[in-house]
Amino acid sequence: MAYATHTPASLAPQSGFPRFLGSVAARYARYSKYRRSISELSALTNRELSDLGLHRSMIKSVAYEEAYGASA
Repeated sequence: MAYATHTPASLAPQSGFPRFLGSVAARYARYSKYRRSISELSALTNRELSDLGLHRSMIKSVAYEEAYGASA
């Protein structure tokens, strides 16, 4: 007995090179957000940072949490 199945390409899971490109694009977007956050927070004065409840030593960890959603 033989079976035939048909899976339309639009419903098939994404794999191969397009999936790789999507992964690279997502990583680049997160890294860009991280770098932009560091840049913007570094441009603030110590007084402005303290108004936000931050210290200059916390900039990288706050930027990481913003971009990646987890504590460093």
